[in-house]
Amino acid sequence: MRKKWWLFLVAPPALVLFTWAFGEIVMHLWNWLAPALFGWHTITFWQGLGLLVLCRILFGGWGGHGGDRGRGRRMSGERWERMSPEEREKFRAKMRSRCGGFGAPGGETGEPA
Repeated sequence: MRKKWWLFLVAPPALVLFTWAFGEIVMHLWNWLAPALFGWHTITFWQGLGLLVLCRILFGGWGGHGGDRGRGRRMSGERWERMSPEEREKFRAKMRSRCGGFGAPGGETGEPA
């Protein structure tokens, strides 16, 4: 397997470029919208970058999903397929009690119980 040595040359400048670009975008969008709409103060590049990091922490997470994002859904589907009809109904009843009766009371078909 060939080593990707060129990645070590390209990655640091690309990271700096993307960080700068997104910081600038956040700063300019904030300075364009927030003062006009809400009367808030304008921000600097570093405040825009801090705002971007804060939003990433609060709303975006840091990844960590690995390469297979659909694995959990597939495993859940496989687990569902292995359940007996009684286990499925017990699971549905448990979910209805947790969700406050959300969904059709008749199960998958939507027929009244």
